[in-house]
Formats: sequence, C-alpha cells, structure tokens
Amino acid sequence: MDSKPANNAIQEAADRLWQAQAEKRPCAPVRDLVSDVDAAYAVQQKNTERWLQQGRRLVGRKIGLTSRAVQKQLGVDQPDFGMLFADMCAAEGELIDAGRILQAKIEAEIALIIERPLIHDKHTVADIIDATAYALPALEIVGSRIANWNIGLSDTIADNASGGMFVLGSRPVKLSDFDIVRCGMLMERRGDQVSIGAGAACLGNPLHAAVWLADVMTRFGQPLQPGDIIMTGALGPMVAVSPGDVFDVQIEGLGRASASFGVLQ
Repeated sequence: MDSKPANNAIQEAADRLWQAQAEKRPCAPVRDLVSDVDAAYAVQQKNTERWLQQGRRLVGRKIGLTSRAVQKQLGVDQPDFGMLFADMCAAEGELIDAGRILQAKIEAEIALIIERPLIHDKHTVADIIDATAYALPALEIVGSRIANWNIGLSDTIADNASGGMFVLGSRPVKLSDFDIVRCGMLMERRGDQVSIGAGAACLGNPLHAAVWLADVMTRFGQPLQPGDIIMTGALGPMVAVSPGDVFDVQIEGLGRASASFGVLQ
C-alpha cells in the first residue's frame, strides 16, 4: 500500500482535531481517515509535537478505556493513553473555565507519581510499586473534539484519549498506606452523589493499568521517567460538567480532591 495517502490522511486528521480545539468547535469523527490504532496514535503524536513546539511541557500520561464495559462498547480489549501537559493541571480551589474543554465530563481517578524510570519491555506490579513515590486522589475532566461524543477507538486515541484537564489532591499517600483495589470512591456535585466506585473498577486494579502503560510507553520509545504523573483511569461513571458545578471526590484511605467550574471572561 502506498504510504503517501496514509500520511496525508494522518495529517488531515491531525489538522481537523487541531482546528476543532483552536476554534472551540467540535468536528466530525476522524475514523474516516484513520481506522487503525497505529494510525490514530500517529495523529496524536503529530499534535503532541505541535504542542511541544509551542512550549507546552509534558508531565505524564493518562490512561483511558480502563472500564470493561466501555471496552466492550468500543469493541476493544485494552486501554489507550494520552498526553498530560502541565497547563492541563488545575489547582484545587482554582475556578476552571467550563468553556475551555469541549463537551466536558468529569471522573474520579487515582494518580501515581513516578520516582524511578520504567524502562523494561515487560513490567510487573512490583516494578510499579517500587517506582511509585506516592498516590494522589484526582479528578480528570475529559473532553472530546469530536461532535456529540460520537467516538470510536481511533477517534479517541487520535484525540489525545479525549484528554482535557485534571486536578490533583495535595496530600501524598504511600501505596502501602491504603488499599488501591478495595478503596471506595464517592463523587458529589454540590453535596449530591453523582458517581460511586472503587479501585477495582479500573482494570481490576489501577496498578494493572499502570503496568500496561509502562510496557506500551517502552515500546513507543518514550519510557516513563521520574516525576511523571500517571492518571490510572476512572473509578466510576463519568458525569457531564456545567458552569457553576462544584465536584468533590473522596477516595477511601487516599483523601479528597475538588474541582469548581465557571465561565471566565
């Protein structure tokens, strides 16, 4: 097969998503241009390189599709990943512009902060535990440049795994000090329960998701490094975000995090 049309399709898909973000206007799906995983990651990488050239700083990775139900819905048997940039991280108490993220939704997660490089071809749970400095409660605000969240696997991968923003709690906890599998999660919106779950909702164990990511990043030639943040995946259902919303999440043994949304001029 001639690679030139394929390369053109990858560039066109990258441009479509880039323009959607720039214009704050969702676009048509890109699966008409990139229908396989490798091509979709090539699209993601093109826009990652654009962002890096504009001065954004890469600080970690997010893992998506960690819910078995969502995997089944999209017809896949593994997660995907996207890039985390420093300017995607909002501080607790900071008012987040709800218009910054297209079609925003929020989900509760466990974030791992890495202190040793993960460079093996095949990692174990023990490798992840040994390399993790601490965990934090976190909220991920996902968004889609694809209109109406009409996404297939190649759409969400190309679209940086539907990455938007994230909020980290501020009290670090060692992995040995809480049960990452059995910890319960409760997310509230202004005091009303909107999502519940547990560590086990993330591939049965968030550390399994981290093992998958470490292996994949080595294969991509971008092994995880000290200081990297890993957003391990949702612990419960995601919830749509509207201006004025305030979300609080509590994860048993890990602590709390919160996010507030407004419309900034």
